[in-house]
Amino acid sequence: MISGNPASSISPSDRNQTVKKLIPFLFAMALPMSGLLAQDVSPSPSPTEIEEDIVGTADANDAKIAIPAFATNADVPTQTSAGSTSTLGYSVANVIFGDLQNNGLFKPTGPSSLPRPALSQVQSPDYGSWRGRSADLLLQGYVRAEPNGNITVGCYLYDVGLGQQVAKAGWTVAPGEWRRAAHKCSDMVYSKLSGESPFFDSRIAYIAETGPKNRRMKRLAIMDSDGANHRYLTTGQTTALTPHYSPDYKSILYLSYFNGQPRIYIYDLTTDKQRLLLQSVNPLFAPRWSPDGRWILYSMAIGGNTDIYKMPAAGGAPVKLTDAPGIDIGGSFSPDGNRIVFESDRSGSQQVYVMNLDGSGQKRISFFGGRAATPEWSPRGDQIAFTHIGGNFRIAVMDPAGGNLRYLTDSWQDEAPTWAPNGRLIQFFRTTRGSGKAGIWQVDLTGKNERKLETPVDGSDPAWGPLRP
Repeated sequence: MISGNPASSISPSDRNQTVKKLIPFLFAMALPMSGLLAQDVSPSPSPTEIEEDIVGTADANDAKIAIPAFATNADVPTQTSAGSTSTLGYSVANVIFGDLQNNGLFKPTGPSSLPRPALSQVQSPDYGSWRGRSADLLLQGYVRAEPNGNITVGCYLYDVGLGQQVAKAGWTVAPGEWRRAAHKCSDMVYSKLSGESPFFDSRIAYIAETGPKNRRMKRLAIMDSDGANHRYLTTGQTTALTPHYSPDYKSILYLSYFNGQPRIYIYDLTTDKQRLLLQSVNPLFAPRWSPDGRWILYSMAIGGNTDIYKMPAAGGAPVKLTDAPGIDIGGSFSPDGNRIVFESDRSGSQQVYVMNLDGSGQKRISFFGGRAATPEWSPRGDQIAFTHIGGNFRIAVMDPAGGNLRYLTDSWQDEAPTWAPNGRLIQFFRTTRGSGKAGIWQVDLTGKNERKLETPVDGSDPAWGPLRP
């Protein structure tokens, strides 16, 4: 577990100045500004002795951030079960550097090319020396070993030009959870400078693929948002497909095929045991959680006709939601759980439709050239991501009414988009022409910042979980 719920406060005048500075960023990300202006944040006590204190903000658009190795609180670094506090201080800073480097908003400089501040400088930076390095912002902190075996990570953000603190926060974690503290620090920086909800402290489920194209082994795997803490959950003796984290991160829902027979399982991450939710002699597809974790959507093909069903996550009788000729598949809930987006070929080609939770009000929303598949509703509710098929496979987004279509990628075969918890980045998998090798990529909503997420083997079917509790 990770503890720390930093307090925060910001004045209306500071907030207005922040919005003015971030207008280019907000327009690029297609973000309505009214929510940011209207939100008031009241101070609250923190479980750690560190309080977050926002006294100003900096321009997040291409901000140059210096991230030196975090200091240690002892002249002789303290040993922990995860290494010395000195080594952890470097590692924490390096993880933050990697987080902020890969989202297209910042230009960070990492600890490998910066001097490590002394502990006394963590709360009293030498602004002159950092101005000499052309840094707009300075992020530094410390790692301290606690008597009970835990560690505390303090994180401080400064505006170098103004010579003042922007924010500070602290988290107490078990030594093995130090990466979570680093991601929390990255989340603090991202949210304070962009006005957006964070996403670094989250996890991803995906399908790890090995073997030749005609005999692929597909295993269920999970990892942190940056690819660290990778873990295989299944052996590959059965084929695993389309995983999805439960809203509370305790379970993963996925589809498995054994000897040609489809089964839907719920894998319990706390016990490493799985529960069979549904098996059928008929093909099953695309199981999905509802936002409250109470319902499971899936599709089943009977006699050449595929329809969408929902059933209680605890088990029980399924309810059939569609009954049109053809293939209805790939349901995804809206964030409020009241509507479902899905794909259907009832009009003659794959297109995107929406319906109410009970199956009523089915309506086509995509009316452009080509086909549309694998739709997924944004966690913010403002957009739907999908795979556009028109010669090649591209990741695209549109609003829930079907308007404002935008392409985010333009490769040979990009498919199966999944949203970051803040609804501003999308992961997908890309298949390389010729080799058939698949890898997991991500792109922001400008479509300009793509990066590949490194995995030990080929990867497909990514599913980004919510922000971790």
